[in-house]
Amino acid sequence: MDHVVWSDRPVLRNPIVIAAFTGWNDAGDAASLAVAHLAEQWGAQRFAAIDPEEFFDFQQVRPQVRMVDGFTREIIWPPNELWGAHAPGHDVILVRGTEPQLRWRTFCRQVIDVAQSFGAPMAVTLGALLADVPHNRAVSIIGTASDAEVVERFGLQRSRYEGPTGIVGVLHDLCHEAGLSSASLWAAVPAYAPGAPSPKAALALLERAMTITGTSVDVSTLAAAGAEYERDLDAMVAHDEDLQAYVSRLEDASGDDEDDDEDEIDDDTVSLRAAIEEPASADRLVEELERFLREQGSS
Repeated sequence: MDHVVWSDRPVLRNPIVIAAFTGWNDAGDAASLAVAHLAEQWGAQRFAAIDPEEFFDFQQVRPQVRMVDGFTREIIWPPNELWGAHAPGHDVILVRGTEPQLRWRTFCRQVIDVAQSFGAPMAVTLGALLADVPHNRAVSIIGTASDAEVVERFGLQRSRYEGPTGIVGVLHDLCHEAGLSSASLWAAVPAYAPGAPSPKAALALLERAMTITGTSVDVSTLAAAGAEYERDLDAMVAHDEDLQAYVSRLEDASGDDEDDDEDEIDDDTVSLRAAIEEPASADRLVEELERFLREQGSS
């Protein structure tokens, strides 16, 4: 923990780690939005941060300057913060950060060392990818793990991906090396709306994560924001005939029937269907995830 700057040492009992990093593995800001929602709803307290000096190329990710009181300027460095919370059902450590450019193994070991110092039994990472999915259907979640017991216990898939990876992939590898159980959740976000923050995907990630971690959180504000997100994309699609045709093809390919009571989505409730429960859909989305990782790795 050489690069961890502590501001407090909370009393946490075997907390589960939930982590998300902004950057290419955060399509639609879904993962970072999900963790921010948890921090707010659970009243999480920041207790430490990872010093960015050794992990960022500041010519690539430049620090920001802001005015504090109208006269004093303050530099804001790329954040990687750790927050503690006594969540319903289990204590947690929330990791809210920015994917670094340098020394990934050292960086991930900082997170793992902190987790193990509190006796953490498990880490869950959240991510989101751009995929060929329609915005007006239930968000599919890809859940993977490398540990057979975790796969069996939570109904996940064993990760068989080979190719470029990001900080999340490195974190999971080092969790396995350290004997810390881990799971990775990815939400599929419509590729035709890459710049639109997706509270709908954030909600789906949280619902699946709460099942795995045995915690609970009020998601009413995310559900309302998700409904508004869907209405906004409805309006965008309605003004573009080519996009209408494209979305229609995605709807047909999804195999969902909006009139089917089992899969119904209304303005107030965003239902979750984990991709693992539908093998054909899961296979397709895993292919989407692998393609996404390779494309990002070559960019």
